[in-house]
Amino acid sequence: MSEGGAVEAAGTASPSRSLASHTTLRLGGPATELVTVSDPGELVERVREADRAGRRLLVFGGGSNLVVSDEGFDGTAVRIATRGINYDRSGDGLVRLTVEAGEDWDAVVADAVGHGLGGLECLSGIPGLTGATPVQNVGAYGVEISELLVSVDLLDRRTGEVRTVPAGELGLSYRSSVLKRTDRAVVLRVRLRLREDGLSEPVRYGELAGALGVTAGERVPVERVRRAVLELRGGKGMVLDREDHDTWSAGSFFTNPIVDAERLPGVLERIERRTGEQRVPRYPAGDGAAKLSAAWLIERAGFGKGYSGPGGRVRLSTKHTLALTNRGSATTEDLLSLASEVREGVRESFGVLLAPEPVLVDCLL
Repeated sequence: MSEGGAVEAAGTASPSRSLASHTTLRLGGPATELVTVSDPGELVERVREADRAGRRLLVFGGGSNLVVSDEGFDGTAVRIATRGINYDRSGDGLVRLTVEAGEDWDAVVADAVGHGLGGLECLSGIPGLTGATPVQNVGAYGVEISELLVSVDLLDRRTGEVRTVPAGELGLSYRSSVLKRTDRAVVLRVRLRLREDGLSEPVRYGELAGALGVTAGERVPVERVRRAVLELRGGKGMVLDREDHDTWSAGSFFTNPIVDAERLPGVLERIERRTGEQRVPRYPAGDGAAKLSAAWLIERAGFGKGYSGPGGRVRLSTKHTLALTNRGSATTEDLLSLASEVREGVRESFGVLLAPEPVLVDCLL
């Protein structure tokens, strides 16, 4: 999707080289060249051509997970706009869904739900394109792409070859994969395994179970789950709305930190000493480690909803402290200044260092 910007003809350079108009933050300077490509074969050739010439290349889709520097990108930016959705019914109650990388993700979820297929409903309302979902192992409300992914087709930029890679070889982990923060490959299409019974994945997330009025582990008609998820996300400013500056963000700016078993007691003691609270939201993360809530830590460190950065041009969302928002006249420098203040505040308060979730293009935090 291309929030805030017009769609250019396939394979042609944009008359405007602005990257801000192609990101959900509406921030960032121009690319030296900006091209939109809607044909998978042409996408492969564009990337191969740039690599042979040794040109810097930025390949992106919906721009929902990008923070681009104010100076822009000195190179060629290729925006993926490939389209195509195909359902392969195997007859065993499972359906294999193949989606081109440039398909709008929420439109894919809506289409699957409309076909009565279960699996994707908890991932409703997430902005961006399908090709990005395995890169950062997108997840929400207790479900991650890793649970549904079969394979991806990708262009290996080191060899120039297009190959199919099984999900098990992608190193999928919490909001990450071997594809994240590297430019070694470009995802061309994604294959997912869904169910035909019209029921959701088991509802695991307490907030969602409460909204649905069910107990954890129940399966619910997919349409009900999708509606509930969209309402929950909308209440947090996590569903795109051009008129609502709380949605001019990159979604959750920080990932939930994982604290290893050795450090966990000290961190919990520090939290209690600072806040007086003993009940800290945490979730098992294997080997005695725990995943803490970044939003909870941010609020307890003194950064509440609507906390303002430089000149009020950027703020934490008034609905959710995990989203850093552009109030309409911000710069990337403003955004990173606020992000640094929040991260340092959490580190000083609790000894926990938050990691940014978006990809930073030619800028640092």
